Amino acid sequence: MLLTNVELAFRAASVALLLVLAASLLSDFRNVLAARLGAAFALGSAAHAVSYSVGVTSLIPAWHAPLIALSTGNIVVFWLFTRALFDDAFHLRWWHGLVWALVTAFSFAGCVWIAPGGNVRFSITMVNLIVLGFIALAIGQTIASWPVDLVERRRRVRVFIVCAAALYGGLNAVLQIAVAGHHVGDLADTINAGVLACIVAAIAYAMMRVDGADLFPIASEAAPAVVFIQPAADDAADQRLIDALMRLMADERIYRQENITIGVLAGRLKIPEYRLRRLINQRLGYRNFNVFLNNHRIEEAKAALADPTQAEVPVITIAMDAGFQSLGPFNRAFKAVTGVTPTEYRRLKVDAA
Repeated sequence: MLLTNVELAFRAASVALLLVLAASLLSDFRNVLAARLGAAFALGSAAHAVSYSVGVTSLIPAWHAPLIALSTGNIVVFWLFTRALFDDAFHLRWWHGLVWALVTAFSFAGCVWIAPGGNVRFSITMVNLIVLGFIALAIGQTIASWPVDLVERRRRVRVFIVCAAALYGGLNAVLQIAVAGHHVGDLADTINAGVLACIVAAIAYAMMRVDGADLFPIASEAAPAVVFIQPAADDAADQRLIDALMRLMADERIYRQENITIGVLAGRLKIPEYRLRRLINQRLGYRNFNVFLNNHRIEEAKAALADPTQAEVPVITIAMDAGFQSLGPFNRAFKAVTGVTPTEYRRLKVDAA
């Protein structure tokens, strides 16, 4: 009886914190995709807190099935949340919703049809392998986007959020596969509920310590101005570094180099990476290093496309000369900045001449 009450208290605490977190995100950042996905992830996690148990049998209460399905589908929301949190230019596509629907539907079918039909272990194993797959995608996204994130406080807290959620979800998935079809006992459920409550509390605390605008930008960074913000008069050292950085961009066109990294650029300026990251973020207004590079590349491409003497030069040649590695990313970045495709931009400039 004591274990049951403690478990119930842990579950209630998790649900309460998650609901408050979701309400806070929607209240303060309802127009930001990452915040909306974060709120959806919090609500899905609340469904998990209500319905989860370590070790299940084929006898699942009918009211549990929808909650378990939403809890499973929440791993897709988690993956999308990490993408939106780490990439300010990320947009949802129709197939993202389809993936969520398929995962949720499969989990629901496992609860009401596959597991009761005598295939408990198969159902649990497949669902949790899906969970592990999306956790791997989320971790991969974190690792891939880490070097180009310029917001220092976001860099720290986002790794904690992803690692804590991924570690909890991953261990639970492995545990469920190991004990599939067996009821482990009340002690395991109580421990699990306690661990979840602690993780939720830690994530909520970490997010409260970071300025919300660092995590969830009010405005998109698709096309920030290339002109940098003038520093205060007493920041002469920073000003000299910014001047040197802009000379590298304007005179040497270092952005043309293949696979240029912030480490290479910091090495050219003979300063630590963290300082260059801070300068580009706080002085120039960029949140992502690739956006910083691409805006310089696009300025060069715009000049080439508007040049009558280069009217016969293929668009892909102009893109490659400016530092892009392929036509697709160039077209997307160019349209995000100018609102038109490179071909349309060239035609508009010709018509205006």
